[in-house]
Amino acid sequence: DVQLQASGGGLVQAGGSLRLSCVASGLSFDDYAIGWFRQVPGKVREAVACIAKDGATYYDDSVKGRFTISRDNAKNTVYLQMNNLKPEDTAIYYCGLDLFRATEHEDEYDYWGQGTQVTVSA
Repeated sequence: DVQLQASGGGLVQAGGSLRLSCVASGLSFDDYAIGWFRQVPGKVREAVACIAKDGATYYDDSVKGRFTISRDNAKNTVYLQMNNLKPEDTAIYYCGLDLFRATEHEDEYDYWGQGTQVTVSA
């Protein structure tokens, strides 16, 4: 049974930092891509960053230079380091696992974690 557990969200002031973690279980983690997405009420879930099994990365333009995605295969964990946070980064952040490739397309992901709330105050 594949499970993803996202954590690390919280309340932070603008300009602050948070590190999100996504721990996977139930499969050989290092064979798959992981993506971080975020969603605010009334809007579609959008891609933030993703990382392929070979370490190649993708970032949405809105987070380039501020967020860094990385993976530790020994710990079955992907991290999203978020620096210089802005109020518009406020959302529920989800991690997803794609069995085939790293992509910014939400509908291609096969498994999802439960989400972690990130709130950035002005």
